[in-house]
Amino acid sequence: MLTLSSRSATLSNFAAASGPEHLLLSENASLPEVLAAERAYIVRRSPVPSTFGTYVAFSDKPELARAIPASARLALLPTDFSYLGDGDVVRVTPQTNAVRTVYRRRSGQNFILTTERCNNYCLMCSQPPKRDDDSWLVDDILRLLPLIDRSTPELTLTGGEPTLLGEQLFRILEACKSWLPETAIHILSNGRAFADASYARKYAAVAHHDVMVGIPLYSDIAGLHDYVVQADGAFDETIRGILNLKALGQRVEIRVVLHQQTYRRLPQLAEFIARNLRFVDQVALMGLEMTGFTRANLTDLWVDPISYQSELSDAVEHLTLHGVRVWIYNHQLCILSRELWPFARKSISDWKNEYMPECKGCSMMADCGGFFSSARLRYSDHIKPFTSKEIASSSSR
Repeated sequence: MLTLSSRSATLSNFAAASGPEHLLLSENASLPEVLAAERAYIVRRSPVPSTFGTYVAFSDKPELARAIPASARLALLPTDFSYLGDGDVVRVTPQTNAVRTVYRRRSGQNFILTTERCNNYCLMCSQPPKRDDDSWLVDDILRLLPLIDRSTPELTLTGGEPTLLGEQLFRILEACKSWLPETAIHILSNGRAFADASYARKYAAVAHHDVMVGIPLYSDIAGLHDYVVQADGAFDETIRGILNLKALGQRVEIRVVLHQQTYRRLPQLAEFIARNLRFVDQVALMGLEMTGFTRANLTDLWVDPISYQSELSDAVEHLTLHGVRVWIYNHQLCILSRELWPFARKSISDWKNEYMPECKGCSMMADCGGFFSSARLRYSDHIKPFTSKEIASSSSR
């Protein structure tokens, strides 16, 4: 698990009153001076080039920090951040000595937090909503986007609920379209705002070349969906939002988190989707993340995934037979029925993806989705390693 944020940075020669600032990192000591002035050089060894205005060093090698020019700005970071590399971006806040990694060029899973506010209050929310005014994040994102590598395959806009930004969300999408013309955008939204046809039309009018909205739908029964998201009327707004988006030719993913409240009617939900929402672009059936509100509601949520394999298999089969593309996220191969393996994807963000002691020696680890780091709180009793002989034997049948 990677450390993404800390308040233990030492920031020297930064203007304390200037507020948060993004640093685009470089490991190229030979950058032309005009480019070096706009980047922060990662100091890993001597000699240290003198052309950069900002430097980043790590606390386990203070002697390197002393080698930089005295007038230059220095961000001395905890050793936990030594994974940072060329093209990465960090945000530093001099007033609080805070540092946060906001973009990693070598990662295929970069998330941008748009807001921590939300109009749902999901039982298993991994990012519990806050009521604070965080509208400053919009300008922060607009400053970040020009620094992101143009070859980035995908960015995810998450929250909170991104549509609570109103039309500011469209500013972000327009900036993505301009600065990252080859990057796919995945928006994680509850979809309720798109029930407003006017808002949906404005979203579609951005005409981003590759954007998809991932919208949760937890049951075919309105009351059960509303209970899971703790918002009356949410089911109706979500369905209308999906219909409005698809009527405008927009890409939509339906997301279903599987837990004690949702797994029993999973086959009925699959039938509902196949009958009424077959035109969605994909369905993701997702394992539970043991963080946020999940911890407080664990008694009402936890079910060993081995217990719902029948419902999961039925849902996948029904959706597939009706031509709906379906994926299984956040599950381990050893608890999935073998016929479900082709649908399983490695979906957990690399910075919080781990494997448990029971996985040691497993021949399928490279292909397995693994665990959220928070899964140490509770995970299946049926985790076991596969041997090469077992896999070979299975493949020959």
